[in-house]
Amino acid sequence: MSKNLNAPVEVALFAALAMTLSLIPDFMGWFNPSFGAIPLVLISLRRGTKYGLLAGLIWGLLHFVLFKVYYLSVVQVFLEYILAFMAMGLAGCLAPQFQKALKTKEQGQALGYAFLAAIFAVFVRYLIHYIAGVIFWSSYAPKGMSAYWYSFIVNGTAGGLTLVVVLIVLGILLPTSPRFFLPNK
Repeated sequence: MSKNLNAPVEVALFAALAMTLSLIPDFMGWFNPSFGAIPLVLISLRRGTKYGLLAGLIWGLLHFVLFKVYYLSVVQVFLEYILAFMAMGLAGCLAPQFQKALKTKEQGQALGYAFLAAIFAVFVRYLIHYIAGVIFWSSYAPKGMSAYWYSFIVNGTAGGLTLVVVLIVLGILLPTSPRFFLPNK
C-alpha cells in the first residue's frame, strides 16, 4: 500500500472499530461508557490531531448510516454526533510530545502525556454533551431536578466511565506495545 494511503486507511479502520464498539449493548442506559472512544484516542495518539478529528467525524457520520441517531433538532444532532465525536480527536494535540517521550524510552512521561491527552479529549466531548443535555434533553430530568444537575449526572457519569475505560486500555497497551503508537509515516 502506498505510504500516502496508510494514515487515511488507518483512520477509516479505527472509525469503523469505534462504531463497532459503540454497538456493544447498553447495560446501564444513559450511564454507559463509550467504548468507541478507545480507538479514537489510540488513532489520535498514533497519527495526531488532524487524523484524530477525521476519525471522529467518520465515527459520527457512521451513526447516521446505521440509523443510531437520536434526533431532536439539527443543532442537537450537529453538537452530539459531529462536534462531540470529533472532539475525541483532540487527544492528538499531545501526540508529538507523547511520541517523542516514547522514542526516548521515557515510559512514565509517555504515559503521562497519553493520560493527559485522553482526559482532555473526553472532557471536551462530554462538555459538549453536557451543553446539549442542558439545552435539548432537560425535559427528561426527573420532576424537581434542574437541567444542569440532570445533564451533569448523566453526562458526568458516562464521561467518567468512558475515561476510566480509556485509561485502563492505555495503561495496558502502552507498556506492552509502545511501537503501535509510532507509525512508519
